[in-house]
Amino acid sequence: MITAVDTNILFDILLPDESHVLNSKRLLDEHALKGQLIICEIVYAELASQFGSEKETKAFLSDTGIRLVHSSEQSLTVAGERWKAYAKNRKPFICPQCNHPVQLRQRVLSDFIIGAHALTHAEQLLSRDRGFYKTYFKDLKVKG
Repeated sequence: MITAVDTNILFDILLPDESHVLNSKRLLDEHALKGQLIICEIVYAELASQFGSEKETKAFLSDTGIRLVHSSEQSLTVAGERWKAYAKNRKPFICPQCNHPVQLRQRVLSDFIIGAHALTHAEQLLSRDRGFYKTYFKDLKVKG
């Protein structure tokens, strides 16, 4: 089984986040035993920001058995299509007190690239951001 890993799972372990480190480590270990763990370029870049060098990043990936799998044109197309649908469906929020539009959090394209990469290159995704992926990637199995 091929399992894609989202950055938040890796950061829980690296940084470590006391409220999530044990569960994230368990998920990673459990799925490493079941097959391959992969990440996309976005996760690699976010992960690299926590290390001092490319050598350290590669050593971490080697130690954890995680492999970088480059995005296909298909996965990038899916990411663009899903982000376009998301952007089109965003409803403006008007403040009831001042009657001015309020800018709500906007998902960046990188979140969609991670989801589309998992959808097209893996059988499931490990992530704590399950709500987002269940909304925009209903066809993706998400664990976390």
